[in-house]
Amino acid sequence: MVKKLLHTRYRVADLEKTVAFYRDVLGLAEVDRKASPRGSTLVFLKAPESEELIEICHYPASGPVIVGPDLTHLAFGVDDLAAFAKHAAAKGYPLSDGPTPTSNGSIIAFIDAPEGYEIEIIQRPTHGI
Repeated sequence: MVKKLLHTRYRVADLEKTVAFYRDVLGLAEVDRKASPRGSTLVFLKAPESEELIEICHYPASGPVIVGPDLTHLAFGVDDLAAFAKHAAAKGYPLSDGPTPTSNGSIIAFIDAPEGYEIEIIQRPTHGI
């Protein structure tokens, strides 16, 4: 039986541009970089309060990377969506959708990562304030 999620892989054509986005825009830390037995380059990134990793894979032998609309996305929590949006826009990555309030009190928005991948940003409600 499966016990826990360890990592998610996204394959990319431009490894360094993608790693820079996750590091400089989202604030993830690079925790490992290595070559796989198949010959791909793998970079593992981690959000500060998460255990799960994101694996960015550069493997040109697999052919072009084509990410269709609404195929997949990663979602990250933030304390202040407006502050995040300002930071991301200053780095060249403005919000592509939102901010949008939800029925449960959260505010969500989306940002386009390199190569067509989409990132959802969620600010959960603060209760008791």
